[in-house]
Amino acid sequence: MDVSRERIIEELGLLYDLTWRLRRECPWDRKQTPESIVAYTLEETYELSDAIHHREERGDEAVCGELGDLLFQVYFLAVVAEESGLYDLGQVAAAIREKLVRRHPHVFGEGSADTPEQVRENWEVIKREAEGRQGIFHEVPVTFPATLFAQKLQQRAAAVGFDWEEAVDVLTKVREELGELEQELAREPERRRVEEEVGDLFFAVVNLARKLRVDPELALRRSALRFKERVEAAATAAGEDGHVFAEMGLAEQEAYYQRAKKEQEK
Repeated sequence: MDVSRERIIEELGLLYDLTWRLRRECPWDRKQTPESIVAYTLEETYELSDAIHHREERGDEAVCGELGDLLFQVYFLAVVAEESGLYDLGQVAAAIREKLVRRHPHVFGEGSADTPEQVRENWEVIKREAEGRQGIFHEVPVTFPATLFAQKLQQRAAAVGFDWEEAVDVLTKVREELGELEQELAREPERRRVEEEVGDLFFAVVNLARKLRVDPELALRRSALRFKERVEAAATAAGEDGHVFAEMGLAEQEAYYQRAKKEQEK
């Protein structure tokens, strides 16, 4: 056995022992349930995503630390289940290993897939046929963030052939949805209708991102971060010129914002 593999197995075992000790001896850990701990699991997932996004500034050690935090969440939830006699960490590992083997016949069997797109198509077929998933939208959690929920629904529809041919076709749909929103706003706007039209526009944009192979959640997050950085830079520049950004007119604020944007794009 490879020395590094031995070390990894040893460390995973030590973490398992530590998790059980915390569950037995720490009042806070002892009190937790799967329902109470899952909120922290989601939080750690977002923190890992943030560390990966800022990897150049924070370094790989930050990513490693966040991976550890998320790994502990998996261990803790599995220990709580084992405590209740449901399943243990070994069964969790065995289940995901078996699933990955089943869903990768091009690696472990006689299937074939030469592109990432073919792998995804095969994946969906296996889930529907080999795993008995029922319906087109089988088991898409409604608790997903909205962009991910929309993306998953669109992927499932595409898997059965209900999809646009090209990204340009979706761009036409985006313009159509924008036009419908403009029409709604041109008359006495009804809040429910405006909300529906905005939602349709968002859904079409997510679909466009999918066809362009862009993750809509990451793209929106990065745009939001760029906006944040530009506004902060604009406010700082205004302050250096003796102005209070919040007290300036929109045209003056926009001028500083555009200046910050140019600096950021250099």
